Amino acid sequence: MLPITAHRGTAMPLRRSDVDTDQISPARFVPYYARGGYSNILFADWRDDPEFVLNRPEFQGATVLVAGTDFGTGSSRESAVWALQSAGFRAVLAPRFGDIFRGNALTRGLLAITVPEQEIRDLWDLVEADPWLEVEVDLVAREVRHSGRVLPFDVDPAARDRLLRGADLITETLRHEADIAGFERARHSGLPLTTEEVPA
Repeated sequence: MLPITAHRGTAMPLRRSDVDTDQISPARFVPYYARGGYSNILFADWRDDPEFVLNRPEFQGATVLVAGTDFGTGSSRESAVWALQSAGFRAVLAPRFGDIFRGNALTRGLLAITVPEQEIRDLWDLVEADPWLEVEVDLVAREVRHSGRVLPFDVDPAARDRLLRGADLITETLRHEADIAGFERARHSGLPLTTEEVPA
């Protein structure tokens, strides 16, 4: 994973709250064993509506999703994160996230950033009035910036550190490889031994 310090892009206003992971990536489409090809299943149950925001031409190419409260609740499927990333999203702003979704997102390099509800509503209005409005999510400064506004945000320090370094959980574990090897060597000396029975 490449280091992430900030992301700047246009935004898509998803004026819906309580969007769970089955609405983000419906279970009937998820093979659970492959990461590719998820962009076509993103919000699949809503895509038949030509007025659904993902279908509207003025928001094509948006990389910041601006969602309502309780985004990503429900089951813990990683495909919800993969579907958003496959569709080009690099950040999701919402007043509150499902805990597991937010953890999965930050682990996979999708910036799931909590922004106060009124700021989300204001941003919906601004983006609908100007689809070319740029929104910046600055992970170094821990700020969302747009239209001259600066919105500080909190993010898990360990997740932020990994994102800034471009490290995933495996990379993080391998930083302690010498300690793990030492523990394994010491551990074996205290385990019970078995002896092989040789036929008489």
